[in-house]
Amino acid sequence: MTKILTGGVGKVEVANTVKELGLDGVEITVSSDMDAAMKLRAGQADYFLGTCHTGAGASLGVLVGLMGQAACHTFGRGVPTEEEVNSLLADGKKVFGFSMDQIDRIAPLMARAIAARS
Repeated sequence: MTKILTGGVGKVEVANTVKELGLDGVEITVSSDMDAAMKLRAGQADYFLGTCHTGAGASLGVLVGLMGQAACHTFGRGVPTEEEVNSLLADGKKVFGFSMDQIDRIAPLMARAIAARS
């Protein structure tokens, strides 16, 4: 079972969007940033999807500090392609940030790409 944690301003919306997809093998849980970082570091979760108004700093601030920049990526206000997401996952990125106004496009894209890797 792949465990995805959500955080930030739109954490509930991200969790609901992913749950509605009904993906097998994916468990999504609303979390705080600090709790998510601890669970990721301890191997109790696999990925984090964070949101804020711009998709830049606040969506990943705590996670970048505790996980390191190498594990994190922010899409900001842009919408990635499926190929970009798959490349980032293949490179070992586990923590992703994006803006709240992109939840309906990025959360399903991320969840499906993660589920396909399981």
